Amino acid sequence: MTIVLGRPLSFADVAAVASGDDVEIDPSVRVRMERTRAVVESAMDSGRAVYGINTGIGDLARVRIDPSEAVALQHDIVRSHATAVGPRLDTPTVRAMLLLKARTLASAAPGARYELLEAVVSLLNAGVHPVVPSQGSLGASGDLALLAHLALPLIGEGVAEYRGAVLPAAEALAAAGLGPVTLAPKEGLTLVNGTEPMLALGILTWLRADELARAADVTGAMTVEACLGTDRAFDAEVIALRAHRDAQEVAANLRRLLHGSEIVASHRDSEHLVQDAYSLRCIPQVHGAYRAGLAYVAGVLEAELASSVDNPMVIAATGEVLSAGNFHGEALGLALDHLTLCCAGFATIAERRIARLVDARLSNGLPDFLTRDPGRRSGFMLAQYTAASLVSENRSLCFPASSDSIPSSAGQEDHVSMGMTSARRAATVAGNSETVIAIEALAAAQGLDLRAPLRPSPATAAARDEVRALAPVLEQDRSLGPDIEAVRDLIRSGRFTDAVRRAVGPLR
Repeated sequence: MTIVLGRPLSFADVAAVASGDDVEIDPSVRVRMERTRAVVESAMDSGRAVYGINTGIGDLARVRIDPSEAVALQHDIVRSHATAVGPRLDTPTVRAMLLLKARTLASAAPGARYELLEAVVSLLNAGVHPVVPSQGSLGASGDLALLAHLALPLIGEGVAEYRGAVLPAAEALAAAGLGPVTLAPKEGLTLVNGTEPMLALGILTWLRADELARAADVTGAMTVEACLGTDRAFDAEVIALRAHRDAQEVAANLRRLLHGSEIVASHRDSEHLVQDAYSLRCIPQVHGAYRAGLAYVAGVLEAELASSVDNPMVIAATGEVLSAGNFHGEALGLALDHLTLCCAGFATIAERRIARLVDARLSNGLPDFLTRDPGRRSGFMLAQYTAASLVSENRSLCFPASSDSIPSSAGQEDHVSMGMTSARRAATVAGNSETVIAIEALAAAQGLDLRAPLRPSPATAAARDEVRALAPVLEQDRSLGPDIEAVRDLIRSGRFTDAVRRAVGPLR
Protein backbone atom coordinates (compact mmCIF):
# COMPACT_ATOMS: atom_id res chain seq x y z
CA MET A 1 0.00 0.00 0.00
CA THR A 2 1.25 3.47 -0.88
CA ILE A 3 -0.14 6.66 0.64
CA VAL A 4 -0.39 9.63 -1.70
CA LEU A 5 0.44 13.14 -0.52
CA GLY A 6 -1.66 15.90 -2.03
CA ARG A 7 -4.91 14.10 -1.22
CA PRO A 8 -6.79 14.17 2.10
CA LEU A 9 -5.26 11.85 4.68
CA SER A 10 -7.20 9.60 7.04
CA PHE A 11 -6.31 8.07 10.39
CA ALA A 12 -5.89 4.77 8.54
CA ASP A 13 -3.34 6.42 6.21
CA VAL A 14 -1.34 7.69 9.20
CA ALA A 15 -1.43 4.24 10.81
CA ALA A 16 -0.37 2.59 7.54
CA VAL A 17 2.70 4.79 7.14
CA ALA A 18 3.50 4.44 10.84
CA SER A 19 3.53 0.68 10.27
CA GLY A 20 5.91 0.95 7.31
CA ASP A 21 3.94 1.76 4.16
CA ASP A 22 5.55 3.97 1.51
CA VAL A 23 4.56 7.47 0.46
CA GLU A 24 4.37 9.08 -2.96
CA ILE A 25 3.58 12.62 -4.05
CA ASP A 26 0.69 13.56 -6.30
CA PRO A 27 2.00 15.44 -9.39
CA SER A 28 -0.25 18.42 -8.66
CA VAL A 29 1.70 19.19 -5.49
CA ARG A 30 4.78 20.45 -7.33
CA VAL A 31 2.76 23.10 -9.18
CA ARG A 32 1.22 24.45 -5.98
CA MET A 33 4.51 24.46 -4.11
CA GLU A 34 6.37 26.26 -6.89
CA ARG A 35 3.69 28.95 -6.91
CA THR A 36 3.95 29.68 -3.18
CA ARG A 37 7.74 29.37 -3.20
CA ALA A 38 7.82 32.18 -5.73
CA VAL A 39 5.87 34.32 -3.25
CA VAL A 40 8.50 33.66 -0.56
CA GLU A 41 11.34 34.54 -2.90
CA SER A 42 9.56 37.73 -3.97
CA ALA A 43 9.23 38.70 -0.30
CA MET A 44 12.93 38.08 0.21
CA ASP A 45 13.80 40.27 -2.76
CA SER A 46 11.52 43.08 -1.60
CA GLY A 47 13.74 43.96 1.34
CA ARG A 48 10.83 44.27 3.78
CA ALA A 49 11.02 42.47 7.10
CA VAL A 50 9.48 38.99 6.94
CA TYR A 51 9.56 36.92 10.09
CA GLY A 52 12.09 34.09 10.09
CA ILE A 53 13.27 34.85 6.59
CA ASN A 54 15.27 38.00 7.15
CA THR A 55 14.63 38.45 10.87
CA GLY A 56 15.50 36.52 13.98
CA ILE A 57 12.82 34.40 15.64
CA GLY A 58 10.80 34.62 18.85
CA ASP A 59 11.75 37.69 20.82
CA LEU A 60 14.62 38.19 18.35
CA ALA A 61 12.20 38.96 15.52
CA ARG A 62 13.20 42.61 15.99
CA VAL A 63 16.69 41.78 14.66
CA ARG A 64 17.18 42.02 10.89
CA ILE A 65 19.36 39.38 9.22
CA ASP A 66 21.74 40.22 6.40
CA PRO A 67 20.73 38.43 3.16
CA SER A 68 24.12 36.74 3.05
CA GLU A 69 23.24 34.96 6.30
CA ALA A 70 19.75 33.80 5.27
CA VAL A 71 20.74 30.21 4.47
CA ALA A 72 22.98 29.82 7.53
CA LEU A 73 20.11 31.16 9.68
CA GLN A 74 17.85 28.28 8.62
CA HIS A 75 20.41 25.64 9.56
CA ASP A 76 21.10 27.37 12.86
CA ILE A 77 17.38 27.48 13.65
CA VAL A 78 17.22 23.68 13.36
CA ARG A 79 20.40 23.17 15.39
CA SER A 80 19.51 25.62 18.15
CA HIS A 81 16.01 24.25 18.59
CA ALA A 82 17.16 20.64 19.01
CA THR A 83 17.03 20.68 22.81
CA ALA A 84 14.59 17.82 23.46
CA VAL A 85 15.46 15.29 26.16
CA GLY A 86 14.09 12.11 27.67
CA PRO A 87 13.06 8.75 26.20
CA ARG A 88 12.97 8.63 22.41
CA LEU A 89 9.68 8.39 20.59
CA ASP A 90 9.03 4.99 19.05
CA THR A 91 9.52 4.38 15.35
CA PRO A 92 5.80 4.31 14.39
CA THR A 93 5.31 7.74 15.99
CA VAL A 94 8.38 9.15 14.24
CA ARG A 95 7.18 7.79 10.89
CA ALA A 96 3.77 9.37 11.49
CA MET A 97 5.51 12.67 12.30
CA LEU A 98 7.49 12.55 9.05
CA LEU A 99 4.29 11.88 7.10
CA LEU A 100 2.51 14.79 8.75
CA LYS A 101 5.44 17.14 8.17
CA ALA A 102 5.46 16.07 4.52
CA ARG A 103 1.71 16.72 4.39
CA THR A 104 2.29 20.25 5.73
CA LEU A 105 4.93 20.94 3.09
CA ALA A 106 2.69 19.47 0.37
CA SER A 107 -0.12 21.86 1.34
CA ALA A 108 2.09 24.59 -0.20
CA ALA A 109 1.11 27.09 2.51
CA PRO A 110 4.61 27.10 4.08
CA GLY A 111 6.19 28.16 0.77
CA ALA A 112 8.95 25.54 0.92
CA ARG A 113 10.72 24.13 -2.12
CA TYR A 114 9.49 20.89 -3.68
CA GLU A 115 12.99 19.48 -3.14
CA LEU A 116 12.52 19.67 0.63
CA LEU A 117 9.31 17.66 0.41
CA GLU A 118 11.10 15.05 -1.69
CA ALA A 119 13.83 14.81 0.95
CA VAL A 120 11.31 14.17 3.75
CA VAL A 121 9.51 11.50 1.70
CA SER A 122 12.86 9.89 0.87
CA LEU A 123 13.62 9.50 4.58
CA LEU A 124 10.30 7.73 5.06
CA ASN A 125 10.58 5.41 2.11
CA ALA A 126 14.21 4.54 2.85
CA GLY A 127 13.43 3.79 6.49
CA VAL A 128 15.79 6.42 7.90
CA HIS A 129 14.10 7.39 11.16
CA PRO A 130 15.34 10.40 13.11
CA VAL A 131 15.89 9.78 16.81
CA VAL A 132 13.48 12.19 18.53
CA PRO A 133 13.51 12.61 22.33
CA SER A 134 10.00 12.97 23.73
CA GLN A 135 10.32 15.85 26.21
CA GLY A 136 10.86 19.56 25.69
CA SER A 137 7.83 20.85 23.80
CA LEU A 138 5.61 23.68 25.03
CA GLY A 139 3.07 23.10 22.27
CA ALA A 140 3.52 26.56 20.70
CA SER A 141 5.05 27.46 18.24
CA GLY A 142 4.02 23.89 17.94
CA ASP A 143 6.45 21.18 19.04
CA LEU A 144 9.62 23.11 18.27
CA ALA A 145 12.27 21.05 20.05
CA LEU A 146 10.96 17.69 18.89
CA LEU A 147 10.57 18.84 15.31
CA ALA A 148 14.13 20.13 15.30
CA HIS A 149 15.39 16.63 16.12
CA LEU A 150 13.13 15.29 13.37
CA ALA A 151 14.71 17.78 10.94
CA LEU A 152 18.39 17.39 11.87
CA PRO A 153 19.00 14.27 9.73
CA LEU A 154 17.72 16.13 6.68
CA ILE A 155 20.81 18.34 6.92
CA GLY A 156 23.07 15.41 7.79
CA GLU A 157 23.19 16.09 11.51
CA GLY A 158 21.77 14.50 14.63
CA VAL A 159 21.07 10.80 15.06
CA ALA A 160 18.90 8.38 13.09
CA GLU A 161 17.88 4.73 13.19
CA TYR A 162 18.39 2.70 10.04
CA ARG A 163 17.67 -1.02 9.78
CA GLY A 164 17.72 -1.42 13.53
CA ALA A 165 20.99 0.44 14.14
CA VAL A 166 21.22 3.91 15.68
CA LEU A 167 23.82 5.91 13.74
CA PRO A 168 25.03 9.46 13.21
CA ALA A 169 22.57 10.81 10.68
CA ALA A 170 25.21 11.36 8.00
CA GLU A 171 26.11 7.66 8.16
CA ALA A 172 22.47 6.59 8.09
CA LEU A 173 21.83 8.75 5.02
CA ALA A 174 24.88 7.35 3.23
CA ALA A 175 23.89 3.77 4.05
CA ALA A 176 20.44 4.43 2.54
CA GLY A 177 21.90 6.06 -0.56
CA LEU A 178 20.70 9.52 0.43
CA GLY A 179 22.46 12.82 1.01
CA PRO A 180 21.79 15.91 3.14
CA VAL A 181 19.90 18.92 1.83
CA THR A 182 20.84 22.58 2.05
CA LEU A 183 17.94 24.54 3.46
CA ALA A 184 16.71 27.62 1.62
CA PRO A 185 15.37 30.72 3.39
CA LYS A 186 12.33 30.00 5.60
CA GLU A 187 12.70 26.21 5.37
CA GLY A 188 14.42 25.67 8.70
CA LEU A 189 11.65 27.64 10.41
CA THR A 190 9.02 25.60 8.56
CA LEU A 191 10.61 22.33 9.65
CA VAL A 192 10.52 23.22 13.36
CA ASN A 193 7.10 24.93 13.42
CA GLY A 194 3.97 22.84 13.74
CA THR A 195 1.91 20.36 15.74
CA GLU A 196 3.00 17.20 13.91
CA PRO A 197 4.41 15.37 16.99
CA MET A 198 1.33 15.85 19.18
CA LEU A 199 -0.94 15.09 16.21
CA ALA A 200 0.97 11.94 15.26
CA LEU A 201 1.00 10.57 18.80
CA GLY A 202 -2.59 11.71 19.29
CA ILE A 203 -3.89 9.86 16.21
CA LEU A 204 -2.02 6.65 17.02
CA THR A 205 -3.25 6.78 20.62
CA TRP A 206 -6.82 7.51 19.52
CA LEU A 207 -6.78 4.42 17.31
CA ARG A 208 -5.73 2.36 20.33
CA ALA A 209 -8.46 3.96 22.43
CA ASP A 210 -11.06 3.18 19.78
CA GLU A 211 -10.08 -0.49 19.92
CA LEU A 212 -9.95 -0.34 23.72
CA ALA A 213 -13.57 0.84 23.81
CA ARG A 214 -14.84 -2.26 21.99
CA ALA A 215 -12.59 -4.60 23.96
CA ALA A 216 -13.95 -3.10 27.19
CA ASP A 217 -17.49 -3.87 26.05
CA VAL A 218 -16.44 -7.49 25.48
CA THR A 219 -14.67 -7.92 28.81
CA GLY A 220 -17.52 -6.13 30.56
CA ALA A 221 -20.00 -8.59 29.07
CA MET A 222 -17.76 -11.49 30.15
CA THR A 223 -17.78 -10.18 33.72
CA VAL A 224 -21.54 -9.61 33.75
CA GLU A 225 -21.94 -13.21 32.69
CA ALA A 226 -19.38 -14.65 35.12
CA CYS A 227 -20.89 -12.70 38.06
CA LEU A 228 -24.42 -13.86 37.20
CA GLY A 229 -25.48 -10.37 36.25
CA THR A 230 -28.65 -9.66 34.34
CA ASP A 231 -28.88 -8.52 30.75
CA ARG A 232 -32.27 -6.87 31.32
CA ALA A 233 -30.58 -3.58 32.27
CA PHE A 234 -29.40 -3.39 28.65
CA ASP A 235 -32.84 -3.75 27.05
CA ALA A 236 -33.29 -1.38 24.13
CA GLU A 237 -36.53 0.00 25.56
CA VAL A 238 -35.05 1.17 28.84
CA ILE A 239 -31.81 2.45 27.31
CA ALA A 240 -33.80 4.47 24.73
CA LEU A 241 -35.44 6.45 27.51
CA ARG A 242 -32.17 8.38 27.84
CA ALA A 243 -31.21 10.02 24.57
CA HIS A 244 -27.49 9.31 24.50
CA ARG A 245 -26.62 7.54 21.26
CA ASP A 246 -23.30 6.15 22.49
CA ALA A 247 -24.91 4.49 25.51
CA GLN A 248 -27.47 2.93 23.18
CA GLU A 249 -24.69 1.55 21.00
CA VAL A 250 -22.87 0.03 23.97
CA ALA A 251 -26.12 -1.55 25.16
CA ALA A 252 -26.67 -3.00 21.68
CA ASN A 253 -23.16 -4.49 21.86
CA LEU A 254 -23.89 -6.01 25.26
CA ARG A 255 -27.13 -7.57 24.05
CA ARG A 256 -25.30 -9.13 21.12
CA LEU A 257 -22.42 -10.24 23.29
CA LEU A 258 -24.68 -11.94 25.86
CA HIS A 259 -27.22 -13.43 23.45
CA GLY A 260 -27.45 -17.19 23.69
CA SER A 261 -25.71 -17.48 27.06
CA GLU A 262 -26.69 -20.52 29.11
CA ILE A 263 -25.19 -18.80 32.14
CA VAL A 264 -27.45 -15.77 31.81
CA ALA A 265 -30.48 -17.94 31.05
CA SER A 266 -29.84 -20.06 34.14
CA HIS A 267 -30.74 -17.29 36.55
CA ARG A 268 -33.07 -15.12 34.46
CA ASP A 269 -36.03 -15.94 36.69
CA SER A 270 -33.99 -16.03 39.89
CA GLU A 271 -34.39 -13.43 42.62
CA HIS A 272 -30.78 -13.73 43.80
CA LEU A 273 -30.41 -9.96 43.32
CA VAL A 274 -32.82 -7.06 42.89
CA GLN A 275 -30.30 -5.23 40.72
CA ASP A 276 -26.61 -5.44 39.84
CA ALA A 277 -23.82 -3.18 41.03
CA TYR A 278 -23.12 -0.04 39.03
CA SER A 279 -19.94 -1.43 37.42
CA LEU A 280 -22.15 -4.07 35.76
CA ARG A 281 -25.51 -2.38 35.39
CA CYS A 282 -24.17 0.98 34.18
CA ILE A 283 -21.73 -0.23 31.53
CA PRO A 284 -23.76 1.39 28.69
CA GLN A 285 -23.97 4.75 30.44
CA VAL A 286 -20.29 4.78 31.50
CA HIS A 287 -18.66 3.29 28.41
CA GLY A 288 -21.02 5.37 26.29
CA ALA A 289 -19.81 8.58 27.91
CA TYR A 290 -16.21 7.70 27.13
CA ARG A 291 -17.14 6.82 23.55
CA ALA A 292 -18.78 10.25 23.17
CA GLY A 293 -15.52 11.76 24.41
CA LEU A 294 -13.56 9.77 21.85
CA ALA A 295 -15.84 11.12 19.11
CA TYR A 296 -15.07 14.69 20.20
CA VAL A 297 -11.33 13.95 20.18
CA ALA A 298 -11.56 12.37 16.73
CA GLY A 299 -13.23 15.51 15.38
CA VAL A 300 -10.39 17.70 16.63
CA LEU A 301 -7.71 15.37 15.28
CA GLU A 302 -9.46 15.13 11.91
CA ALA A 303 -9.62 18.92 11.66
CA GLU A 304 -5.90 19.18 12.42
CA LEU A 305 -5.12 16.43 9.91
CA ALA A 306 -6.83 18.56 7.26
CA SER A 307 -4.88 21.69 8.28
CA SER A 308 -1.62 23.39 7.45
CA VAL A 309 0.40 24.55 10.45
CA ASP A 310 3.34 26.91 10.12
CA ASN A 311 4.34 30.52 10.65
CA PRO A 312 4.55 32.65 8.63
CA MET A 313 2.27 31.24 5.96
CA VAL A 314 1.83 32.02 2.28
CA ILE A 315 -1.56 33.18 1.07
CA ALA A 316 -1.38 32.15 -2.57
CA ALA A 317 -4.47 34.11 -3.62
CA THR A 318 -3.04 37.46 -2.47
CA GLY A 319 0.68 36.78 -2.76
CA GLU A 320 1.21 37.66 0.91
CA VAL A 321 3.39 36.10 3.58
CA LEU A 322 1.50 36.53 6.85
CA SER A 323 2.49 35.84 10.42
CA ALA A 324 -0.26 34.30 12.54
CA GLY A 325 -0.76 31.61 15.18
CA ASN A 326 -1.78 28.47 13.31
CA PHE A 327 0.97 26.54 15.10
CA HIS A 328 -0.69 26.86 18.52
CA GLY A 329 -1.64 23.46 19.96
CA GLU A 330 -4.43 24.46 22.36
CA ALA A 331 -7.20 22.67 20.48
CA LEU A 332 -5.14 19.49 20.38
CA GLY A 333 -3.96 19.76 23.98
CA LEU A 334 -7.49 20.16 25.29
CA ALA A 335 -8.75 17.22 23.23
CA LEU A 336 -5.82 14.99 24.16
CA ASP A 337 -6.40 15.70 27.84
CA HIS A 338 -9.95 14.48 27.29
CA LEU A 339 -8.58 11.40 25.53
CA THR A 340 -6.51 10.72 28.65
CA LEU A 341 -9.61 10.94 30.83
CA CYS A 342 -11.60 8.61 28.59
CA CYS A 343 -8.85 5.98 28.46
CA ALA A 344 -8.49 6.18 32.23
CA GLY A 345 -12.24 5.77 32.68
CA PHE A 346 -12.41 2.44 30.85
CA ALA A 347 -9.79 1.10 33.25
CA THR A 348 -11.41 2.58 36.36
CA ILE A 349 -14.72 0.77 35.90
CA ALA A 350 -12.98 -2.40 34.67
CA GLU A 351 -10.92 -2.59 37.86
CA ARG A 352 -14.14 -2.48 39.89
CA ARG A 353 -15.46 -5.39 37.84
CA ILE A 354 -12.23 -7.31 38.46
CA ALA A 355 -12.63 -6.65 42.17
CA ARG A 356 -16.09 -8.22 42.06
CA LEU A 357 -14.81 -11.27 40.20
CA VAL A 358 -12.17 -12.04 42.84
CA ASP A 359 -14.40 -11.40 45.89
CA ALA A 360 -16.60 -14.40 46.74
CA ARG A 361 -18.96 -12.07 48.63
CA LEU A 362 -19.66 -10.10 45.44
CA SER A 363 -19.41 -12.63 42.63
CA ASN A 364 -22.53 -14.73 43.30
CA GLY A 365 -20.81 -18.01 43.95
CA LEU A 366 -17.38 -17.87 42.36
CA PRO A 367 -14.60 -19.02 44.70
CA ASP A 368 -12.31 -16.56 46.45
CA PHE A 369 -9.80 -15.06 44.01
CA LEU A 370 -11.06 -17.35 41.26
CA THR A 371 -9.13 -20.39 42.50
CA ARG A 372 -10.61 -23.76 43.47
CA ASP A 373 -8.23 -23.97 46.43
CA PRO A 374 -8.29 -20.51 48.11
CA GLY A 375 -5.86 -20.14 50.99
CA ARG A 376 -3.48 -22.71 49.64
CA ARG A 377 -3.49 -20.73 46.40
CA SER A 378 -3.82 -16.99 45.80
CA GLY A 379 -5.29 -17.20 42.30
CA PHE A 380 -6.06 -13.76 40.86
CA MET A 381 -5.50 -11.85 44.12
CA LEU A 382 -2.39 -10.04 42.92
CA ALA A 383 -3.68 -9.50 39.39
CA GLN A 384 -6.32 -7.25 40.91
CA TYR A 385 -3.54 -5.43 42.80
CA THR A 386 -1.83 -4.71 39.49
CA ALA A 387 -5.05 -3.37 38.01
CA ALA A 388 -5.57 -1.16 41.07
CA SER A 389 -1.99 0.14 40.81
CA LEU A 390 -2.41 1.06 37.16
CA VAL A 391 -5.73 2.79 37.82
CA SER A 392 -4.10 4.83 40.57
CA GLU A 393 -1.23 5.74 38.25
CA ASN A 394 -3.72 6.79 35.60
CA ARG A 395 -5.40 9.14 38.05
CA SER A 396 -2.07 10.83 38.73
CA LEU A 397 -1.67 11.41 34.99
CA CYS A 398 -5.12 12.90 34.42
CA PHE A 399 -4.28 16.45 35.51
CA PRO A 400 -4.98 18.41 32.31
CA ALA A 401 -1.68 19.62 30.90
CA SER A 402 -3.59 22.07 28.70
CA SER A 403 -4.72 23.94 31.81
CA ASP A 404 -1.13 25.07 32.31
CA SER A 405 0.92 27.64 30.44
CA ILE A 406 4.35 29.10 31.02
CA PRO A 407 5.80 32.09 29.13
CA SER A 408 8.93 31.71 27.03
CA SER A 409 11.16 33.65 24.64
CA ALA A 410 11.41 36.69 26.91
CA GLY A 411 7.64 36.96 27.11
CA GLN A 412 7.02 37.03 23.36
CA GLU A 413 5.60 33.51 23.45
CA ASP A 414 3.54 34.14 26.57
CA HIS A 415 0.83 31.48 26.23
CA VAL A 416 1.51 27.89 25.26
CA SER A 417 -0.60 24.73 25.08
CA MET A 418 1.53 21.95 26.59
CA GLY A 419 -0.18 19.77 23.97
CA MET A 420 2.68 17.30 23.58
CA THR A 421 2.59 16.64 27.32
CA SER A 422 -1.11 15.89 26.89
CA ALA A 423 -0.31 13.51 24.03
CA ARG A 424 2.39 11.70 26.00
CA ARG A 425 0.09 11.27 28.99
CA ALA A 426 -2.72 9.99 26.80
CA ALA A 427 -0.41 7.35 25.30
CA THR A 428 0.78 6.24 28.74
CA VAL A 429 -2.74 6.03 30.14
CA ALA A 430 -3.97 4.14 27.07
CA GLY A 431 -1.24 1.56 27.64
CA ASN A 432 -2.10 1.21 31.32
CA SER A 433 -5.77 0.83 30.49
CA GLU A 434 -5.10 -1.83 27.85
CA THR A 435 -3.35 -3.78 30.59
CA VAL A 436 -6.27 -3.41 33.00
CA ILE A 437 -8.70 -4.62 30.33
CA ALA A 438 -6.35 -7.55 29.70
CA ILE A 439 -6.52 -8.45 33.40
CA GLU A 440 -10.30 -8.30 33.25
CA ALA A 441 -10.27 -10.58 30.20
CA LEU A 442 -8.14 -13.13 32.06
CA ALA A 443 -10.18 -12.96 35.26
CA ALA A 444 -13.53 -13.08 33.47
CA ALA A 445 -12.37 -16.02 31.32
CA GLN A 446 -11.49 -17.83 34.55
CA GLY A 447 -14.92 -16.99 35.94
CA LEU A 448 -16.68 -18.31 32.85
CA ASP A 449 -14.71 -21.56 33.07
CA LEU A 450 -15.68 -21.90 36.72
CA ARG A 451 -19.37 -21.71 35.73
CA ALA A 452 -19.10 -24.94 33.71
CA PRO A 453 -20.98 -26.98 32.69
CA LEU A 454 -23.11 -23.95 31.84
CA ARG A 455 -21.86 -22.50 28.58
CA PRO A 456 -21.22 -18.82 27.91
CA SER A 457 -22.64 -17.01 24.91
CA PRO A 458 -21.08 -17.61 21.48
CA ALA A 459 -19.49 -14.13 21.63
CA THR A 460 -17.95 -14.40 25.08
CA ALA A 461 -16.92 -17.99 24.38
CA ALA A 462 -14.99 -16.75 21.35
CA ALA A 463 -13.30 -14.09 23.48
CA ARG A 464 -12.54 -16.65 26.19
CA ASP A 465 -11.06 -19.05 23.65
CA GLU A 466 -8.82 -16.31 22.24
CA VAL A 467 -7.52 -15.67 25.75
CA ARG A 468 -7.07 -19.40 26.35
CA ALA A 469 -4.86 -19.68 23.28
CA LEU A 470 -2.35 -17.56 25.19
CA ALA A 471 -3.15 -18.30 28.84
CA PRO A 472 -4.44 -21.66 30.09
CA VAL A 473 -6.94 -22.00 32.92
CA LEU A 474 -5.31 -21.10 36.24
CA GLU A 475 -5.29 -24.39 38.15
CA GLN A 476 -1.95 -24.02 39.98
CA ASP A 477 -0.54 -20.65 40.99
CA ARG A 478 1.89 -19.29 38.42
CA SER A 479 3.31 -15.94 37.41
CA LEU A 480 0.50 -14.16 35.60
CA GLY A 481 2.71 -11.32 34.37
CA PRO A 482 3.50 -12.96 31.01
CA ASP A 483 -0.17 -13.88 30.55
CA ILE A 484 -1.24 -10.29 31.24
CA GLU A 485 1.26 -8.88 28.74
CA ALA A 486 0.31 -11.42 26.08
CA VAL A 487 -3.40 -10.65 26.41
CA ARG A 488 -2.68 -6.91 26.46
CA ASP A 489 -0.91 -7.28 23.10
CA LEU A 490 -3.85 -9.38 21.88
CA ILE A 491 -6.24 -6.56 22.77
CA ARG A 492 -4.01 -3.84 21.32
CA SER A 493 -3.69 -5.71 18.02
CA GLY A 494 -7.47 -5.99 17.58
CA ARG A 495 -7.38 -9.80 17.39
CA PHE A 496 -9.42 -10.08 20.58
CA THR A 497 -12.43 -8.27 19.17
CA ASP A 498 -11.87 -9.79 15.73
CA ALA A 499 -12.56 -13.21 17.25
CA VAL A 500 -15.86 -11.93 18.62
CA ARG A 501 -16.85 -10.43 15.25
CA ARG A 502 -16.19 -13.73 13.54
CA ALA A 503 -18.53 -15.40 16.01
CA VAL A 504 -21.46 -12.95 16.09
CA GLY A 505 -20.89 -10.21 13.54
CA PRO A 506 -19.77 -6.59 13.87
CA LEU A 507 -19.72 -4.60 17.08
CA ARG A 508 -20.68 -0.97 17.15
